[in-house]
Amino acid sequence: MTRLSQTTRQGLIYAVSAFVLWGIAPAYFKLIQSVPPTEIIAHRVLWSCLVMVLVLGLSKRFVGFGFLRDNPRILATMALSSALITGNWLTFVYAVNSGHMLDASLGYYINPLINVLLAVLFLGERLRPLQLMAVLLACLGVAYQVWELGRLPWISLVLAFSFGFYGLLRKRVNLDALNGLGVETALMAPLALLYFASLWQDGAARFGHVSWQLDALLAAAGVVTTVPLALYAAGARQLSFTTVGFLQYIGPSLSMILAVSFYGEHFDHARAVTFGFIWAGLGLFSWDALRMRQGAV
Repeated sequence: MTRLSQTTRQGLIYAVSAFVLWGIAPAYFKLIQSVPPTEIIAHRVLWSCLVMVLVLGLSKRFVGFGFLRDNPRILATMALSSALITGNWLTFVYAVNSGHMLDASLGYYINPLINVLLAVLFLGERLRPLQLMAVLLACLGVAYQVWELGRLPWISLVLAFSFGFYGLLRKRVNLDALNGLGVETALMAPLALLYFASLWQDGAARFGHVSWQLDALLAAAGVVTTVPLALYAAGARQLSFTTVGFLQYIGPSLSMILAVSFYGEHFDHARAVTFGFIWAGLGLFSWDALRMRQGAV
């Protein structure tokens, strides 16, 4: 019993650390907001790829090129998932550096409910009554913002759906989180290198042309990407799915606090109503998950 308690405590430390780092990540991207989002993402891909090569090589956990060669369907799925996660990263960086952190936060609040919807559409799962109510509340929240502001919260929806479909694809691939990120960044690295080559040719690259401090911050994108993922992977192995589900709201909550308290984004009436619908939906969703887990025990 003591050992299990110690394992749980350790898992909580890892998982909470991961979600806190993800929650305060916008502060890092604000430091490099003078760099276009596309160049930031290219750095994120390349430096993350380098870090993953070192991590997987030193830990000897790489699945091997033979595994990937012998499983073309897995490789094709990973190519699609890498495009989705890169698009998700690009949208997130754009949101942070264009003053739409609240929209990004809303997207990651919506994501768990999108995951439920995708499971119904693509995995044949059935919605329980409380899950259906949670999804409907999220839809009402989005609909209210469209009606009140006259625009679709596209940043929130792109983040929620891209990460949702990314999770759906990763669920179909038998690869751990570190190997998955290693393969995804390796697949995107050639495109990132071609993009850098065009920037250098046009003289538009920020890296190596502004200051060593900016170069160091851009290079740190690899660590900013891989460290939270490694902590999350370690924590998820030692905690129940329900516990991890509750903890995942730490990230968007911290991002929302940063947006309002430090970066001057306005939490107006329309946003308050929209977030209220989403929070109510998440409350129902979480209560249903806890109830089902207690029933299983």
